[in-house]
Amino acid sequence: MSELYVGLMSGTSLDGVDGVLVDFSGTTLRVLSYSSAPFSNTLTQELLALNSPGPNELHRAALAANALVRVYAQVVADLLEKSCIHHGQVTAIGAHGQTVRHRPQAFDGIGYTLQLNSPALLAELTGIAVIADFRSRDVAAGGQGAPLVPAFHQAVFGRPGQTVATLNIGGISNLTVLGPHQADDVLGFDCGPGNALMDAWCRQHLGQAFDANGAWAATGQVQGDLLAALLREPYFDQPAPKSTGRDLFNMGWLAGKLQDLAPMAPENVQATLTELTASVCATSVTRYALESHELIVCGGGVFNGHLMQRLQAHLPSLQVSSSQAHGLPPLEVEAAAFAWLARKTVLRETSSLKKVTGARGARVLGAIYPA
Repeated sequence: MSELYVGLMSGTSLDGVDGVLVDFSGTTLRVLSYSSAPFSNTLTQELLALNSPGPNELHRAALAANALVRVYAQVVADLLEKSCIHHGQVTAIGAHGQTVRHRPQAFDGIGYTLQLNSPALLAELTGIAVIADFRSRDVAAGGQGAPLVPAFHQAVFGRPGQTVATLNIGGISNLTVLGPHQADDVLGFDCGPGNALMDAWCRQHLGQAFDANGAWAATGQVQGDLLAALLREPYFDQPAPKSTGRDLFNMGWLAGKLQDLAPMAPENVQATLTELTASVCATSVTRYALESHELIVCGGGVFNGHLMQRLQAHLPSLQVSSSQAHGLPPLEVEAAAFAWLARKTVLRETSSLKKVTGARGARVLGAIYPA
């Protein structure tokens, strides 16, 4: 069986798709090619709208899933072309889908998590088997269904005898703490907002998808009363395991915090939102990863220089560095994780961690759609 797998990731930032072609035949994984494709503004707006209740949701969600998969297929084709690899040489694609609702353990005690995807269509368009629906088995087993990448972080960044902290800053931020005793010593959870609120505020006030390098936030002043109101969110005090998403951290949530405060300049709100992300991430690190000497950061947040400076300021005793320095560029980490998870599914090996998700035990994740 070939050891070539594709991993695809489209996260809560809603900015597009990252994809990697990975070779697992060696002692360490090797990324053969990387590709990305942006979402059209129409698709971004529809995916964002589907995060909240609305009319005709089933119809709209099905069509959005088809549109999403066409972008996935475009990325896969580009990966194969760059690597001069025929689709028949790839064992499977790990396609996470686009999370639009995440309510584990809610309502009936089991809850649900919903990722828009059309894996059957992706298999048709690419001629490659597709592994999808990674989260639902863990939710069925009583878990959060997220985060799923800590097991991958352990495989890639773990160091025997050392505590390693890895922070992913996508739309939502999540922390992995890799303990010195390897398999039985991994903790992972969602810290809270990552880029989602910053991006949404920037889009609303500047008409731009994100605050490039945090330059706009750097012109503002952190508003203490707003920051205090944001930090009173009960989620931040909940113990791990825990996970969250746009169901909680959205513009409606922010508006509710702003309504009781005096009007403030938009750049000051942006500065405060950036400080919120830095603060909740740093608090998570100090609470759960005190023995670590370094914080490895991946995801789009790495490219926000102002945010990275604020993280370092909150964590003066740690070296805050990009995953690039550890062999995986920041935008490749989560995509590579889903290639790794797909391989685990094909091999019928468990890839969830009970301590991370709170499920009754480790499970084989994912559903297979043959080519």
